[in-house]
Amino acid sequence: MQEHDQTNQQTDIGYLPQNLYSLDSSYGSENMLKALLNKMKTYKVRAMADVVINHRVGTAQGNGGMYNRYDGIPIPWDERAVTSCTGGKGNKSTGDKFDGVPNIDHTQDFVRRDITDWLLWLRNTVGFQDFRFDFARGYSPKYIKEYIEGVKPIFSVGEFWDSCNYRDHNLDYNQNDHRQRIINWIDGTGQLSAAFDFTTKGILQEAVKGELWRLRDPRGKPPGVIGWWPSRAVTFLDNHDTGSTQAHWPFPSNHIMEGYAYILTHPGIPSVFYDHFYDWGSSTHDQIVKLIAARRRQGIHSRSSINILEAQPNLYAAVIDDKISMKIGDGSWCPSGKEWTLATSGERYAVWQK
Repeated sequence: MQEHDQTNQQTDIGYLPQNLYSLDSSYGSENMLKALLNKMKTYKVRAMADVVINHRVGTAQGNGGMYNRYDGIPIPWDERAVTSCTGGKGNKSTGDKFDGVPNIDHTQDFVRRDITDWLLWLRNTVGFQDFRFDFARGYSPKYIKEYIEGVKPIFSVGEFWDSCNYRDHNLDYNQNDHRQRIINWIDGTGQLSAAFDFTTKGILQEAVKGELWRLRDPRGKPPGVIGWWPSRAVTFLDNHDTGSTQAHWPFPSNHIMEGYAYILTHPGIPSVFYDHFYDWGSSTHDQIVKLIAARRRQGIHSRSSINILEAQPNLYAAVIDDKISMKIGDGSWCPSGKEWTLATSGERYAVWQK
């Protein structure tokens, strides 16, 4: 995963943070940010801070001649704050190593205290209400639990991203191990944080290419995290890492609307990618808006029930809460009964409502 430099001036987007208390950037000043968050509140839109606490760029050379000290800036940690496996005097990492930059040692009491204070500042002074925890594989989820309990955001989501199960570059049908790892991470947070449903993304973007049989697991449920714990699963098609300019694992561009027809009618907590909504033209934007409107109108929510009726190579069909019927794929299908009316449709998808 490519990350971006964030110097003292924080001129880029901040995935290599250094001075955590400096929110001035190329996007604008801290005061402009606070004004924006206040305006969002007036429109009942909650702002989520993208929290990068797995690693931090040092300002000064310390142990071993490495830049593993933070002299001259707020939160002036020494080498004890850096894990031993990335050149510091701290303990071994409690998660996966993030290469090329000092990793923060969350086992240290002083580190967790300072991070909690910083998150409280983001929450209470700056005005963020929700948190996204970046590179959540890098440290134990028990620390996420502690930070959430100490700061009390309204909602949190973790980016626990590891590889799906492949065989000879072909995606396995059974992804239970993959979704179980995400479930285990959620459990580790004391069930306080949601997680991005990378399992659903991985399966869905293969399924829409003519393998829609993938969308029903052996027990007749959705095969991603939404099939096991939908109220903690944030579904998505792409994000700034997988799509956009980085395109590490992009959803097939000619099947985007089938993807949204799936996640916006299904249980879980669906999220729409900025690029798709604002940069892909008015047709895509308007189709997504209609799907969102149907979900709201019919009261579909994260725990909605689902009955999968078809999962063939070229046809997937399901009924959600007995309020919405939907299909994706080239196959022909429509719900039986005169009570169903078409809510919205497009190429290779259709949604009906009661």
